[in-house]
Amino acid sequence: GILEKTRSYLTKKLLPHLEDRKKYSQEFASSTSFHGVHHIVQTQSKTRKVLWLLLVMGCIAIVIWQICSRFIYYFSWPTTTTVVVQYVENVKFPAVTFCNLNRFQAHAVSNLKVFFLLWNIVSGVLKQVAMEDKHFQELDDFLFGNKNFSIKEFTRQNGFYLNSSTLLECDFFGKQCYPQDFEHIFTEYGNCFTFNHNDLPARRVSLSGRGLYLLFDVQQEQFTDEPTLGYTDAGITFAIHSPKELPRFDGLGLLTPVGMHAQVAISQLKSIIQEYPWGECKPDLKLQYHKIYSTNGCLQECKAQYILDQCGCLPFILPGNGTECDLMKFYNCVYPAIYDIEIKGLCTAGTHNSTCPVPCEETAYPTTVTYSSFGGEEAIKYFSTKLKKSPEYIRQNLVRIDIKYHDLSYKITQQQKALTISELLADVGGQLGLFCGASMITIIELLEYIFTNFCWMCIFFLLKAPEMPQWNNPSQNQPTYKEKNKGIQEC
Repeated sequence: GILEKTRSYLTKKLLPHLEDRKKYSQEFASSTSFHGVHHIVQTQSKTRKVLWLLLVMGCIAIVIWQICSRFIYYFSWPTTTTVVVQYVENVKFPAVTFCNLNRFQAHAVSNLKVFFLLWNIVSGVLKQVAMEDKHFQELDDFLFGNKNFSIKEFTRQNGFYLNSSTLLECDFFGKQCYPQDFEHIFTEYGNCFTFNHNDLPARRVSLSGRGLYLLFDVQQEQFTDEPTLGYTDAGITFAIHSPKELPRFDGLGLLTPVGMHAQVAISQLKSIIQEYPWGECKPDLKLQYHKIYSTNGCLQECKAQYILDQCGCLPFILPGNGTECDLMKFYNCVYPAIYDIEIKGLCTAGTHNSTCPVPCEETAYPTTVTYSSFGGEEAIKYFSTKLKKSPEYIRQNLVRIDIKYHDLSYKITQQQKALTISELLADVGGQLGLFCGASMITIIELLEYIFTNFCWMCIFFLLKAPEMPQWNNPSQNQPTYKEKNKGIQEC
């Protein structure tokens, strides 16, 4: 009964007659803003109908092809890179971290050659260092007799130090600076010292060609290293980096040998990377122990977390708040864990799906370094008299470094979307308007026409559906209870 009532209602109210449906289609073809359709309908000549039909279909095919190509290009996530040079009145000076290539005091390690192997194991968390098997027996013997040995305190007390005897001169933009202006930090070179670290107010320079001027005495007779492990140079290595980031020396450190004057011209380069899928950065990534996100800082935290999970302790040269690893833990657990990280690729960097993708904003300091021999004859005599050292000592121990901006400007390289949503819509609208004279109104008209005909089709099929079987009515062939008992007489 319900189905019959529904059919009756749809027939009377919703489904128009065939003539009305044909009239609706003709009116749509005549009044639509889709150019060319009304020519097909209203033209009496069959030849013109065919020509207009071919023309309209050809234009529709071209529009579909062009729109598909624009969508394919958009979903390839294209980018363009722009470079802008910004000139300013003053510019922030970067942080500079200095290390002595001879890392330890000679008197402290003269009877402790195994210490160099120990430090290679400890610094391996920053840079994997290969060692020969013959050294491990020496390590076993040392560790067995020195279980409470602290390599952190030993390095701090017996590594390179910065005072008035090693930092002979320091000048920043016309103002004298002192060893107290440098912050101590552990790197793979042991004790290092950072100028303009993050805890200080930002230092700025307002003239190009002026910056940080330093004169070091590396004191080769007091500091030494192990040449059999590849440390054969004498001088100062330094890294220029953002004050908010950690220094990196693996391939990025600059070297100045003894008896040389290095003039370092720097420039500031800011890079802005688009987030995925246009670029490779993820803007929501943050680090737990660093103020800003950087790939190097992320890798260090990744290694620290893995070592903490595997060994239950944390190397002192990695960020974190875990219990410091002793030498036995370094030897038996930390060093193998670092090997696993390197071999298995547990901490990766670069792409968006890696452990540490590139930062969305990054500041780098490209450098140009030129060298000259330190001091002429008169300068050698002057420093020899001032320091009360021989001319040969001056040539074998002094290092001068000048770090200055090339000019008061910085470059910004920025990734930009090659095709935005608005540009995609403009391209699609342009193709529709050029070939079909269509617009958003035309698309709405077509959608309305398609929806109306779809509803009529659904109603038509609903009216033609077979009748529902009467499941609740008893079968005519089956006698009812009363019919069965009609002939039974009452006792």
